[in-house]
Amino acid sequence: MEQSSGKTNINWYPGHMAKTKKQILEDLKLIDIVIELLDARNPVSSRNPDIQELTKGKKKIILLNKCDLADEKINQAWVKYLEKEAPTLLTDSNSGKGIEKVFKKIDEMMLEEIEHQKQRGRMNKTIRIMILGIPNVGKSSFINRISKRTSMEVGNKPGVTKQKQWVRIAKNQELLDTPGVLWPKFDSQEVALNLAFTGTIKDDILERVDVAYELLKKLMKIKKENLLERYKITTEEWVKFEEEENSIYALMQAIGRKRGALISGGNIDDEKTARIILEDFRNCKFGRISLEEP
Repeated sequence: MEQSSGKTNINWYPGHMAKTKKQILEDLKLIDIVIELLDARNPVSSRNPDIQELTKGKKKIILLNKCDLADEKINQAWVKYLEKEAPTLLTDSNSGKGIEKVFKKIDEMMLEEIEHQKQRGRMNKTIRIMILGIPNVGKSSFINRISKRTSMEVGNKPGVTKQKQWVRIAKNQELLDTPGVLWPKFDSQEVALNLAFTGTIKDDILERVDVAYELLKKLMKIKKENLLERYKITTEEWVKFEEEENSIYALMQAIGRKRGALISGGNIDDEKTARIILEDFRNCKFGRISLEEP
């Protein structure tokens, strides 16, 4: 396996993405508050700059979702950082963590507007909320939680939600879900890889083995002990790998051997090994990991 060339140019902008962006602009005219959902593990990489531009001038709440998968101290640092832009909350749509705080924050932010409407004779104003985010940040799971519904289609594969739909989440609150929107091109290798690590970019867009290789490189910098412990790699083994020309690939081969990812002749199945590493990361088997810090 050759080491990474450092170039990752991904163009993935299906026609429905451009159409969705146009529809968001139109729908925003009806919206009181925008909820922007980010992945707590990589808030920068999971943020669509188009969304920031589209929602300028709107009341906004930022949610760092999947917070239970990210490092708690770094979560708090991100909240402090993003609070300068908009109210920021930690949520986890699978456990329901932080959901009640979202309701309270919506009411708090709209209190002045509702009082103004009452003075004008409108006693039952419906607060309209739009939820935005790139694919696979947990939007559908979040909406299921916030609306106490279980009927909406939810999946781990990016882009499950396809059609616009309104969901009543409280007596006076309606939420507009939208399909996840990616931007036309990833110019940064780091952004592309972070999205590949978390499964936002589908595994068949990039070479899975290359993605797992880059993930191992990153984990050896930020969670070395957790990684080696997970695969029962001893310090002596790692020291030996470091002497080789490509220590990360030697580590990858060792993981494949220990997990029985073998093909004929006793060789390592790189594809199966890569799948094991990526699934372990996505299922938090290395502990809570943040890929980015403020």
